[in-house]
Amino acid sequence: MDYQNKSLNIDGIDKIILRELISNSRTPINKIALKVGISGAAVHQRIKKLENSGLISGSNVVLNSDLLGYTTMAFIGIYLDKPVKNPEAVNRLKKIPEVIECHYTTGNWSIFVKILCKNNEHLMSLLNDHIQKIPGISRTETFISLEQQISRQIFI
Repeated sequence: MDYQNKSLNIDGIDKIILRELISNSRTPINKIALKVGISGAAVHQRIKKLENSGLISGSNVVLNSDLLGYTTMAFIGIYLDKPVKNPEAVNRLKKIPEVIECHYTTGNWSIFVKILCKNNEHLMSLLNDHIQKIPGISRTETFISLEQQISRQIFI
């Protein structure tokens, strides 16, 4: 596999803009412009440049899953009987709405997923009736999160 380090040079103004947007992606451009001492149009151009470079790939709405009744977060290490089953297993996992992240990993598991469930019973149902029935999955190891203590973007 050919891998290139695709680093992007950003200056101090870009960093301030990014910090403001990470803090609140709805921060008005004019407010950011006042903070960095350039025009709103210049801030807009810089944001467009950062989007075009691929550094900014959009903005997200963050839902409070607890208010929607999803109070159980779990991580599942998935063992595959054969590594070639990975693409098929991932395609099946994509069809399970409660699977919110999926990672191909080194170490003990082939796949590591993060899921949100309404409760432990819902989690057990997903494991028994959906995840463990996917062809190629030989077994799983589940970890229930008691509390998410850190959630953040990389520091700019």
